[in-house]
Amino acid sequence: MTATSCPTAAAGALLWRRRKGELEVLLVHRPKYDDWSWPKGKLDKNEAWTTAAAREVTEETGLVPRLGMPLPKSVYPTPGGKIKEVRYWAAEVARGEGLLEHEIDEVAWLTVSKARARLTYERDALQLQALAKADRQGFLETWPLIVVRHAEAVGRSHWDDDDTDRPLNRSGSRRSTDLVPLLSAYGVARVVTSDAVRCVDTVAPYAKFAHADLRRKGGLSEDGFESNPKKVLQHVDRALERAKPVVLCTHRPLLPSMLARLYDQAVPGSLAEELLVELADSGIEKGEALVCQVVGSGRDAKVVTVERHLPGN
Repeated sequence: MTATSCPTAAAGALLWRRRKGELEVLLVHRPKYDDWSWPKGKLDKNEAWTTAAAREVTEETGLVPRLGMPLPKSVYPTPGGKIKEVRYWAAEVARGEGLLEHEIDEVAWLTVSKARARLTYERDALQLQALAKADRQGFLETWPLIVVRHAEAVGRSHWDDDDTDRPLNRSGSRRSTDLVPLLSAYGVARVVTSDAVRCVDTVAPYAKFAHADLRRKGGLSEDGFESNPKKVLQHVDRALERAKPVVLCTHRPLLPSMLARLYDQAVPGSLAEELLVELADSGIEKGEALVCQVVGSGRDAKVVTVERHLPGN
């Protein structure tokens, strides 16, 4: 989602790592306020929350994050009387030199107990508690499987050639550009797509930007689904076996099968399970990215969280 006029929107992340087998998180110190908190910052105009979270963490810590599961948000009044909403994600360090920018003069990797004691604001403990709980449950070390429905294309009634060659319209092209920073925030390294032009063009800008492996698969196309409905499930199962950040781009008719398969892998009784069964019935919007955070691989994989990223939000 993007920022609105009220409340003030901001985003950040809790970077975590293991050192000698113990969980540590990264806090930042702002000399202007003399406080210790999580790296975060305001959304730019029309910026997505996830994009802002990744950007702000990088700007403040010099470390590029790969976003993981969402954490509880904070909503609180600022000294100026406005309401501020901050959304957070768990994140691992993908790369970076750790060079600090001017608003931050010190960072500290601390154990959970030491971080809790160092935090300046009580409200920041909520995200730490959620992260520590996920770690105890074995749900913290996730990888993203992202299902994307192709963006808006030229209407069938306005296209006389083969439907497979039907391209994106102007709105769809804008959405394909917007997907670049979103998928980048999750560190997607592999892109698997229907061979239909409208699907390929939805994810090709990201693949080019990230130098990601892009694979065109007939089994993710509408024609391929009609001839062999089991192919799409093979693609989902292959992604689960690989257990690496991946995006699967496809069409509406294939979504019920894909999401039902992911439902089978969801943590029982979780919100992820509830949302997947709902979307398997209703579908997702054109250009939407459905981010499933997964732990483990293959038949032992578990979908821990599911987030919807809709066009224009």
